[in-house]
Amino acid sequence: MKIVIAPDSFKGSLTAQQVGEAIRLGIQRVLPHSELIVKPMADGGEGTLQCLVDATDGKILTTTVKNPLGQDISAEFGILGDGVTCMIEMAAATGLYLISPEERNPLVTTTYGFGQLITAGLDQGCRKFILGLGGSATNDGGAGMLQALGYVLLDPYDQPLSFGGGELSRLSRIDTSQADKRLADCHFIIACDVTNPFVGPNGASHVFGPQKGATPEMVLQLDDHLRHFADLIEQTRGVAIHDLPGTGAAGGVAGALLAFLNGQLRSGIEIVIETTRLAEAMDKAKLVITGEGQVDFQTAQGKTPCGVAQVAQRYGIPVIVLAGSIGDGIEALYEKGVSAVVSITNKPMTLDQSMREAALLLEQTAEQVMRIYCLKS
Repeated sequence: MKIVIAPDSFKGSLTAQQVGEAIRLGIQRVLPHSELIVKPMADGGEGTLQCLVDATDGKILTTTVKNPLGQDISAEFGILGDGVTCMIEMAAATGLYLISPEERNPLVTTTYGFGQLITAGLDQGCRKFILGLGGSATNDGGAGMLQALGYVLLDPYDQPLSFGGGELSRLSRIDTSQADKRLADCHFIIACDVTNPFVGPNGASHVFGPQKGATPEMVLQLDDHLRHFADLIEQTRGVAIHDLPGTGAAGGVAGALLAFLNGQLRSGIEIVIETTRLAEAMDKAKLVITGEGQVDFQTAQGKTPCGVAQVAQRYGIPVIVLAGSIGDGIEALYEKGVSAVVSITNKPMTLDQSMREAALLLEQTAEQVMRIYCLKS
């Protein structure tokens, strides 16, 4: 019997690979001679780097970059198993978690470190990039990233701008002549599951600015600055990103990637499914088991269990979801191909305890699920 195990990570507890291995051990107790295929998964957010490196037998490297405040830190990026694809989680260099709440100010935070990670990938010979944009502390429209890649953002006196979304009001022109020449040979895939435009009431500043430390006054200021930036981008590149869906992701970084690097916006889970060749692994499978730490109404909106189930649904394969905890609204998953959602918690316990014991709980639950499954035969 062939079973595909394709879980996400259990955040703060286990990587997707570790989750998959725990489930595999549980199934083997019941079906020791079954064919078990472990495919670690992610949805484009936190954990995608580790997932794709594990799934393709790649490697994780470390380099020195600027954090959101321009201070040197060490950050990871991945080279996938093909040796030419670089996976970068933007948050590794520009993440909100890298600075304290008191330091959060999107008028000064920069995406420069994200651009440095792209340069590090170029230096490794990579020409295909998968970029995860979640969790940033920035709202500079990708200006810092462009600066790190050799684009020169100049004020009315032809002086280079400093860092931060607050500087964009002084932007007069964009000099593209010094941009890294290797970029022309690259393909950038952007893991993006938001539809917010670059500017406006639903844009980067209004929707995401407050969580990055922006006051109501700052939000208006930042939105004006991004609009000015978008105007100059249109003049420079001939691309109007103001209202394009998705360009507001990560404080507008998606817009800059689209306009300057011909980036392609795609669903995070779709990128992972394609890269891991999940559909091929499901050929002749009789069952698929996936999982995630928290399963609720949001899971049906592009999260890993939903994406996995939709692939399995095309082949008529039943899907069981193992969950660290189950919230409201899981009924929507049953229309997406999920057969059942099962909690791994087997007794009253604290969140801390369940996270510590997650591997054992997954193994035990997988065993019991398979014993029930085998009753039908």
